[in-house]
Amino acid sequence: MIRYDEIVGQEDVKSNLKKAVKANKISHAYIFTGEAGMGRKSIANALAMTLLCEKGGEEPCMECHACKQVLAGTHPDLIYVKHEKPTSIGVDEVREQVAESVAIRPYSSYYKIYIVDEAEKMTVQAQNALLKTIEEPPSYAVIILLTTNESALLDTILSRCVKLELKPLKDSTIESYLIEHVGIEEDEAQTVAAFARGNLGKAIAMSSSKEFKDNFEKDLNILKNIKEGDATMIFSYIRSIRERESDLNTWTEFCRLWYRDILMFKVTRDMNKLIFKREFKAVNELGRRSDYAAFERILEAIDKAEDRLKANVNPELTLELLLLTMKEN
Repeated sequence: MIRYDEIVGQEDVKSNLKKAVKANKISHAYIFTGEAGMGRKSIANALAMTLLCEKGGEEPCMECHACKQVLAGTHPDLIYVKHEKPTSIGVDEVREQVAESVAIRPYSSYYKIYIVDEAEKMTVQAQNALLKTIEEPPSYAVIILLTTNESALLDTILSRCVKLELKPLKDSTIESYLIEHVGIEEDEAQTVAAFARGNLGKAIAMSSSKEFKDNFEKDLNILKNIKEGDATMIFSYIRSIRERESDLNTWTEFCRLWYRDILMFKVTRDMNKLIFKREFKAVNELGRRSDYAAFERILEAIDKAEDRLKANVNPELTLELLLLTMKEN
């Protein structure tokens, strides 16, 4: 549990909620949407603690009895909807934990708050059961839905909730956080921030992940040596990529960043703009070997590979065509 001011970024969302609290215009239903790791849970918890806080400010005081109960996970008016099946939230779970309990007035606060994490996992029947509560809520009820996929929610649910979308953070914001709070070096922080694509939670996980660092070196080795690779080596590369990467779009994004660096340095000759600063010599050498048109062909091939993966084209064939384009260019 944390306060708004401890949450990195998401200033628009935090400002919106603070203004609503100050004006006493809290909605009865919210949807917080965004990638996992963007801070949806943190903001939902900060809002819940603020509403339950006995001081009634725009931020929770963290000291009153209610705040201490929330911190201890024992506040009777803050309910986290749980589900037994990992892939779905059923109608019975919504009825028992929300629809039936919402009629009971709060025990010790003005508000009674329900937080539904992974709301996209609610079945249609569960969503319809929740809809009845959202349509005719008691004045004290606040329902917060957290989702990474709002399109899985019924239009009737979406239209009756205030939607707040969490946006990717600037790379510079993530870099600063990693340097100050995680304690990694500046060049590593820049690399991790580039791969996290605005997601602080993902960046923190990457910075301490041995698997990420191992894969980074293996993927870098492939791209640095693809020119010299024969058919046997290319099939070995494909096998390595498939074994290590559950999401091939992660690998294609790695390729895009690598060739973007080479092209950037070829144009600007400014190593400060590189993501792969430690690979300056390789970047310089590969940029010298090929012309601009060659790198454009590679970047177009990466885009085409991602389109093929979306269309469920055979992954091995997709990787083979991409690696051959890299080798030829």
